[in-house]
Amino acid sequence: MAEQSQDQKIEDFSNATITVTAKAAERVKNAMKLEGKDGWALRMGVEGGGCSGMNYQMTFEEKQGEMDKVIESNGLKILCDLKSWLYLKGLEVNYSDDLLNGGFKIHNPNANRTCGCGTSFSV
Repeated sequence: MAEQSQDQKIEDFSNATITVTAKAAERVKNAMKLEGKDGWALRMGVEGGGCSGMNYQMTFEEKQGEMDKVIESNGLKILCDLKSWLYLKGLEVNYSDDLLNGGFKIHNPNANRTCGCGTSFSV
């Protein structure tokens, strides 16, 4: 398999996205509304820690930062700082109503290993 050119790697990095499924977007929007933050954006990020090395962070943000990557998915505005973008590009957030394992489910194609609870990962 031929190695990607530098230009192709840059294009792939720039064109990557974060996807939030319709069900997950609905849950996020409902949570924003309950907190009086209707119309705000979902901030996705990472921080060191957790059993696998890095933890996912999801918070609500009213304004985007100067260097934020801005993505739209299922009517939800998503913000991501550039450092976190290195680890989160291509990520998909889903939501499950399952009684035992319900909640937000994150599929990260950049992760080499994830913990059992799904809140941390390593690259």
